[in-house]
Amino acid sequence: MQTVLFRMKKIVACLGLTLAATQVLAQDNNYAQHPLTDPFIKEMSAEFGFVGESLQELFSQAERKQAILDAISRPAERVKLWKEYRPIFITQSRLDKGLEFWEENAEALQRAEQEYGVPAEVIVAIIGVETIYGGNTGSYRVIDALSTLAFDYPPRAPFFRQQLKEYLLLTREEQVDPLSLKGSYAGAMGLPQFMPGSFRAYAVDFDDDGHIDIWQNPTDAVGSVANYFIKHGWKPGQKVVVRADVNNVKTAEQGLSDSLDPKITVQELQNLSWTPREPLEQGRKVTAFRLDADAGSEYWIGLENFQAITRYNRSVMYAMAVNELAEQLAAARKE
Repeated sequence: MQTVLFRMKKIVACLGLTLAATQVLAQDNNYAQHPLTDPFIKEMSAEFGFVGESLQELFSQAERKQAILDAISRPAERVKLWKEYRPIFITQSRLDKGLEFWEENAEALQRAEQEYGVPAEVIVAIIGVETIYGGNTGSYRVIDALSTLAFDYPPRAPFFRQQLKEYLLLTREEQVDPLSLKGSYAGAMGLPQFMPGSFRAYAVDFDDDGHIDIWQNPTDAVGSVANYFIKHGWKPGQKVVVRADVNNVKTAEQGLSDSLDPKITVQELQNLSWTPREPLEQGRKVTAFRLDADAGSEYWIGLENFQAITRYNRSVMYAMAVNELAEQLAAARKE
C-alpha cells in the first residue's frame, strides 16, 4: 500500500510540474511580460494618451507566433524569371473573378476613376494580385503579427514597432477591437493589403458611412487604392510602360536601370540603341528594364505610372503583372 501511495504522490507531483510548466509556457507565449512591452506601453501612453492598464491587458492576449518568425526569416527563393512569375498572376481564373468584382463594384470603380483619375482596371488588378479580390486577405490576427515582429524580430523591429503604433492608433480611431482584425503574417490588411501606416495615410471612407473598412467593404477598398496611387504620383490618362526595340543588345544593356527610380532619359536610351514603339518626350526620365519572356528577352520603358505601381510593391515583375492583368480586364470588359 505504501508503495502504491508513493507512486500516486509521484504521479500527482509530476502532473503538478507539467501543469506549472504549461502555465509558464502560456505566459511566455503572450506579450504581457516581454521586456520590450512595458517601454512600448509607456511610450504610447506618453505620446498618444493610451491607458497603460488597457494596453497591458491587450498585450496579455497578443500571442507570439513562431510561424510568423519562420515565414519572415525564410531564405529568399531564387528570383523568378518573368516567364515563371507571370503565370502565377495572369490566369483565366483571376481574370474571370476580376470581371465579377468589377461588375459587382462598378459604381464605386467608376466614381474612383472620375475623382482620382486611376482607371478601374488598375484598381481591380491591384486587388486581384494582392488578395484574389478579397479571397485571401490573411489568417493571422494583426495584433499577433505586429507584436511578434516588433518585439521578437530584431532585423526589422523599428519598422514593425512603428506599424504596431499605427495599428493601435487606427483601431482607436475606427473604434474597432484590436484583437479582431486579421491580415498577413507581416500585418498587411484587407482587400488591398495595406500596412497600418498606409491605412492611416491613404485609406478613405469612400461610401461615407463614418468608418473606413478595407476588410469587408469593397467600396472603401476601391477608393483607398485609388487615393494611394494619386498620392504616389499617378498621372491620369498616361500609360504605365512602353515596349522598346533594341538594335544592339550589348549597347542596349548599358541603359538598363539599376533601381526602380527614373534616372535615365528617353534621349539617353535612344543613344544606346533603344527605340520606343510609341513616341516619348526626349527629356523624360524613365526606368529601363529587360524581361525574360517565353519568346526571349523583352525591353521595356517604365513611365510615371510604373513608378506609382512600384511604390505599392517594389518589384518590376509585380508592376508588370498588375499592368498586364489590368489590360486584360479592360479588354474583356469591352467585349
